[in-house]
Amino acid sequence: MGMWMRAAAFALFFGVAAPAAAQGADVKGASDHPAVGRYEGSFIKFHETQAYDEVRLPFKGLERADRDNPSAWLLNLSGKVTSIGYEGPADRSVLEVVRNYEAALKASGFEVRFLCRGEDECSPGRMIPTFWEAARGAVRMPNQWGSSIYLLAERNGPEGPVTIGLYGIEVKAAGSRPLTPHVALTVVEGKPMETDKIAVIAASEMEQALARDGRIAIYGIQFDFDKADIRAESQPQIAELGALLKGNPKLRVLIVGHTDGKGAFDYNLSLSQRRAQAVADALTSGHGVERARLTPAGAGMAAPVATNRTEEGRAKNRRVEIVEHVTGG
Repeated sequence: MGMWMRAAAFALFFGVAAPAAAQGADVKGASDHPAVGRYEGSFIKFHETQAYDEVRLPFKGLERADRDNPSAWLLNLSGKVTSIGYEGPADRSVLEVVRNYEAALKASGFEVRFLCRGEDECSPGRMIPTFWEAARGAVRMPNQWGSSIYLLAERNGPEGPVTIGLYGIEVKAAGSRPLTPHVALTVVEGKPMETDKIAVIAASEMEQALARDGRIAIYGIQFDFDKADIRAESQPQIAELGALLKGNPKLRVLIVGHTDGKGAFDYNLSLSQRRAQAVADALTSGHGVERARLTPAGAGMAAPVATNRTEEGRAKNRRVEIVEHVTGG
């Protein structure tokens, strides 16, 4: 019997159905992830797949000292991301559901890196809403923090690294409503991002846009995930921006960093400011642009140009804008 057959048999024994066995009123087009499956009797209420995305999942409990230091408790991940929200079955505790998933994952070769239950373990710093926001990934679910149980599991096989974040809560019984578990599943299949997809905007094009609109959005300046380090592939766009400024010695600009709507407002505001500063520093040190002509500013998530409900919209919101800075009357 092959590895997957053994895992499927084990999963069914412990109550987690094999992926092909879709049960309940799943949302249209939804399906289980083949590496995980579902708990028997539950149904899919949310499903989203991104060919490439960047996410952060908890790998330890959230201490108060780490509130402003995401790298101390969040694991940076990138690759194909599948987000699935499960509900039910009624009258099953979320502890039973997640323990079944834990057993099935171990049986199929995953190592559980972190598991916590309740605020004392998941957020010793008493910031369980912040932990919940990270652990649920992109899945919408009730804010029942008191019943939190979370696990992070990893497997590195021939298909590449796979990381699973699984967060469960339960809605208590009330009146005719039974006890109901909810599970947010995030699966990240590591793979390199496809590059060379963004055309470099030439200095002449930027000059025309500034004359016409006073601003231009640039997507060819890329940063390391959750950092202000400019990626090497951004250098052609930085060079064109340097050429624009050197060819127009009286031009002063605002360099404005923008993020998508994921994450905390204050953190994104700080990150966008640091990224804008990094672009200004690159122009000054690498292209001889006077620092007085550059004003870096961070807008965070405050000025989206598209919806943050879709990855396509979030991609449009992650940008650097060059704005003509006109002084005097």
